[in-house]
Amino acid sequence: MVTKTVNTCRRFRQVRRVVVKIGSNVLTLDQGLNLPIITSISHEIGRLIASGLEVILVSSGAMAAGMRKLGLAKRPEAIPARQAVAAVGQAGLILAYEEAFARDSLQVAQILLTAEDMTSRKRYLNARNTLNTLLEWGVVPIINENDTVMVDEIKFGDNDNLAAVIALLMDSDLLINLTDIDGLYDKDPRVHADAMRLPEINTIGKNIERYASDIPGALGTGGMLTKIKAARKVTSAGIPMIIANGTQPDILHRVFSHSEVGTFFIPRRQRLSSRKCWLAFSLKPKGAVVIDDGASRAIMKRGKSLLPSGIVRVIGEFSVGDPVQFINAAGTILGNGLVNYAASDIRKIKGLKTGQIADFLGEKPYDEVIHRDNLVLTKDTTG
Repeated sequence: MVTKTVNTCRRFRQVRRVVVKIGSNVLTLDQGLNLPIITSISHEIGRLIASGLEVILVSSGAMAAGMRKLGLAKRPEAIPARQAVAAVGQAGLILAYEEAFARDSLQVAQILLTAEDMTSRKRYLNARNTLNTLLEWGVVPIINENDTVMVDEIKFGDNDNLAAVIALLMDSDLLINLTDIDGLYDKDPRVHADAMRLPEINTIGKNIERYASDIPGALGTGGMLTKIKAARKVTSAGIPMIIANGTQPDILHRVFSHSEVGTFFIPRRQRLSSRKCWLAFSLKPKGAVVIDDGASRAIMKRGKSLLPSGIVRVIGEFSVGDPVQFINAAGTILGNGLVNYAASDIRKIKGLKTGQIADFLGEKPYDEVIHRDNLVLTKDTTG
């Protein structure tokens, strides 16, 4: 019989702020929204709040609800049609939550975000301040991607990723990802009777990705693989995550009472600051610099800044202040950072000592190409 470890139980006792993500397959039925499930999970969240926890809800279901409300058998291909379907579904989704939480005398707030909101540092901080205020007021924030304005450039891609971003944004102590199966299995349990649930995962390696790739989703945009990618993000930042079955009665109570449910992803010990999380997971790199082994060791082992002497190649075009990746000679992405020089200038000074910068550029505004305060290691998140 599978049991949670002592360390897992200790982490759950320390949880004060939790992000709960609910997938489309949990929230919808053939005839529309699964109102009994919404009522049940909302009541469970109400009990968590009453016990002193702060809860942020990331909810899928708008597209699926809209499709079923409009009688559509599959997602429309045209983007305007998909946006219209999401608009129809979102209205019903938030109304259902409002009525469900009212039973526990709780108010809700609808927050619709795009990835662009997270890449702008100002908007990122504004979102965090708004969410913190709602939590202080005892209001339940209900977050979804703003599908009505989404295009490829500004979408999160799936709500598993959005939930991870919100957990990082809000310094959450735990991310609970509710889906329609009991956790991560070594094969799809809906197809294979001998599938075994993995109760606890310490390292997300290629074997875990392979298991997840074999378990697709149905209504939602992601299957199990997107949940594993979300787990990799949050655990690399020091936040644990659990995948559990949101269709099971009292699932949140069972999670917090350390029952034998779900798959628990163990985080690394060191927590990243909110700014480091923003650098690592919210910004889309505009390019990359390839660095030598000496620079790799200085950054990875000694926490140093990236100097021009350690750069061997520049990939892409970017400007001062843009986010870029830094990559070692083997092609492994080590991390992200904000550059002090444009790509064209880095090409002129790569391999040089800092004292030579002014000779080639006519000035030397910075010694560092990326200062250590503006870089974050993401090697653990790239597998």
